Amino acid sequence: MRTFLCIPAAALALTVFSSGAWAQSAAPAGDAAHGQQLFAADGCYQCHGYVGQGGNAGLRLGPPPIAYEAFTEQLRHPRAEMPPYEAKILPDKDAADIYAYLQSLPKPPAVKDVPLLNNL
Repeated sequence: MRTFLCIPAAALALTVFSSGAWAQSAAPAGDAAHGQQLFAADGCYQCHGYVGQGGNAGLRLGPPPIAYEAFTEQLRHPRAEMPPYEAKILPDKDAADIYAYLQSLPKPPAVKDVPLLNNL
């Protein structure tokens, strides 16, 4: 008799996306400026924040963003509450542009570089 471990879907998705199970390959070239426009126009910001920082309804998207393959898998076949963005709704070129926008976001400063945080 086998015993199976039950893992909640969100925990499983987080494990898969953050474990390196998705090979990091080069994302298609995209237009970050157009991706920023799409990110706002398509409502991504409503759940993920204007710079992908995450919020009450959506996870943090970066920086750095997850692997492109994981990004498009979640976009096309989402887990949890996110609506699916099939290619007929959001073409592959537009998805690549949004990903280019997420890649263009600067990383936040290190904690040691924020004076207020060093005075605690």
